[in-house]
Amino acid sequence: MADLSAISGALSRRWLLSGAAGLALTALAACGRKKEAAPEAPPAPAGPPEGSLEWAVAGPWRAQDRPRDAFRHPMETLRFLGLQPRMTVVEFWPGSGWYTEILAPYLARGEGVYIAALFPQGPTADPAQAALNAAFQTRFSADKKLYGEPQFTFFGAGSGPVAPAGTADLCLFMRTLHGWMAAGIAEKAFSDAFAALKPGGVLGVEQHRLAPEEDQDPVAANGYVQEAFVRQLAAEAGFVFVAASEVNANEKDTKDHPFGVDTLPPTRLTAPRGEPADPAFDRSKYEEIGESDRMTLKFRKPE
Repeated sequence: MADLSAISGALSRRWLLSGAAGLALTALAACGRKKEAAPEAPPAPAGPPEGSLEWAVAGPWRAQDRPRDAFRHPMETLRFLGLQPRMTVVEFWPGSGWYTEILAPYLARGEGVYIAALFPQGPTADPAQAALNAAFQTRFSADKKLYGEPQFTFFGAGSGPVAPAGTADLCLFMRTLHGWMAAGIAEKAFSDAFAALKPGGVLGVEQHRLAPEEDQDPVAANGYVQEAFVRQLAAEAGFVFVAASEVNANEKDTKDHPFGVDTLPPTRLTAPRGEPADPAFDRSKYEEIGESDRMTLKFRKPE
């Protein structure tokens, strides 16, 4: 009879050897197996978050107007004036809509309200202004997904309120004051803005700036206005001055151009307004200057 203890020892040695071999084979198999790839992270969003002011300023729908950002600084200007997404904003005489392209999408995403106080309408309306109004309303009413539902009112000598009294958070006068001085309605503009604003609401003014030592033309025929005069008009309407920014300043602007501020970009007159363009006029000096030197002022309606 075999020795049971010897058999047991032999079996144990065999099991240990086979177990070790199995472990080695398992390890070798694991080494040869491809490592499973980690799940891919979702792609980072392209550009600023939708609905942010950065998104509205960088929007592809602004492709034609964006080159002027270097002179108009919309991001810095609107941040200085305190724009927020849920505000009700009234822009007086928005023209073709340079700022509307930013404000309307931004406010639409933020559940705010954009109101354009357009050129005056009626039988005596200027035909060019009436055409601009029509083009503006068509353009900004056509794409509700982008621009939301802008509201349209009117501002002029005989116009009514630009917004229900005490409902606006921010009113904007963007390079328009000289036109109102020429039309004799500058005081009415400040008064209408004051009436539209809530207590604590803000009036923002961007305007071509006359040198302080120059005499102020009452009708601002060259387009330039003294900062002190703007502050005076605002104070007479009841506004309190808050702050001034140099974000839209341009030291190159000599303010002595043959056809006033409209000699400079973006208007680029080469002859008096209403006359045929002069092809021989040398524009190089004015292109080098760029757009005008502008004040950027912030006023508040008292609480």
